Amino acid sequence: MSLALYRRYRPETFAEVIGQEHVTAPLQQALRNNRVNHAYLFSGPRGCGKTTSARILARCLNCEQGPTPTPCGECQSCRDLATGGPGSIDVIEIDAASHGGVDDARELRERAFFAPVHSRYKIFILDEAHMVTSAGFNALLKVVEEPPEHLKFIFATTEPEKVIGTIRSRTHHYPFRLVPPGTLRDYLAEVCGREGIQVEDTVFPLVVRAGAGSVRDSMSVMDQLLAGAGEGGVTYQMATALLGYTDSALLDEVVDAFAGHDGATVFQVIDRVVEGGHDPRRFVTDLLERLRDLVILATVPDAGEKGLIDAPADRIAVMQAQADAFGAAELSRAADIVNTGLTEMRGNAAPRLQLELICARVMLPGAYSDELSLQARLDKLERRAAAGGLAAPAGMAPMAAAPMAAAPTAPSVEVPVSVPSAPASVPVSYTHLRAHETLRYLVCRLL
Repeated sequence: MSLALYRRYRPETFAEVIGQEHVTAPLQQALRNNRVNHAYLFSGPRGCGKTTSARILARCLNCEQGPTPTPCGECQSCRDLATGGPGSIDVIEIDAASHGGVDDARELRERAFFAPVHSRYKIFILDEAHMVTSAGFNALLKVVEEPPEHLKFIFATTEPEKVIGTIRSRTHHYPFRLVPPGTLRDYLAEVCGREGIQVEDTVFPLVVRAGAGSVRDSMSVMDQLLAGAGEGGVTYQMATALLGYTDSALLDEVVDAFAGHDGATVFQVIDRVVEGGHDPRRFVTDLLERLRDLVILATVPDAGEKGLIDAPADRIAVMQAQADAFGAAELSRAADIVNTGLTEMRGNAAPRLQLELICARVMLPGAYSDELSLQARLDKLERRAAAGGLAAPAGMAPMAAAPMAAAPTAPSVEVPVSVPSAPASVPVSYTHLRAHETLRYLVCRLL
């Protein structure tokens, strides 16, 4: 029976820990300077390497050549604490979730004063330290404050604020962070290469997204995909089906339909999503993620090269074409509507209806008089003008549709507008139009 992927590739040195250089570099320097503290507090999100780093620190402290930032891996202590090793009697790892009471703390305190059997230090690693009760922490306070020379404490927790202040003040606190997507993707690709299983490049962004910055969670998802891989390896279709993400082809289709105001296609896609058994909320989440990428591409055309978007080059080219089909205001408005709709969908009893209403709002900027909707309509006019296909706005006189190169001919009777807020060149016959329709007319005349 093989070990899980995250256990098989658990780091054994600080150099192998990814995405935590702000922690591993100071710890290694402290080991070089022989200025190791008696108690440490490792905090951060789950699956980011807190307990693994605690074990590595224990190896570094008890190595025969240590304390050293690079354990030799050959001495008895290093072999005992290696991945798959039997463990060391002098390194005690305690799950505080089930041993966090005052009686457990008193027992630990009594054991702490006995000297190590084989190693240089006796090291206690308290995982999930926030689960220790206040009485338990108070029972440990004296030994953590003034421990024997042979004793070291390492507390690991996801909620450092729940560790009482008297304990925190006696430790060196190192906050761990979520691993950046680019770093995590490269690591997953390296692991898959070592496993000898082919994985499509488009799969890695899905796994990174599912892992949400946690190395352990990402490795668990990757392990599941590798376990179900066929002769062709892990494919994009297999990953989207297993992880529940929306296929990029569906997102491409609905985004193109938004740009072309093709309502029939949009609602056909919604019907396929629902009839296919997909969660409408997941579809809206994935659509919002796509609109986010398009907004960035509209603002930063080389976002792919700068690492702002994690996708293969061919996908970025497709999304760049989609961003060009929208205006910046229209993209921003669509993202705002989808984001608001996603919030409203939580707890909604009719998710399909809510999804259809969201898409209808995206395609109807003319039904809203807010500034963003007006800007979206103006962006569309500008794109049509640039393409040479400008048509007369609804309700306008035929003169508004005259070729832009020719000077418009004024009517025979024309009285300047007496309203101070309107331009003097606008005829009285147009003053009955709404403000945004007048603005559209002026843009047409200026173009």
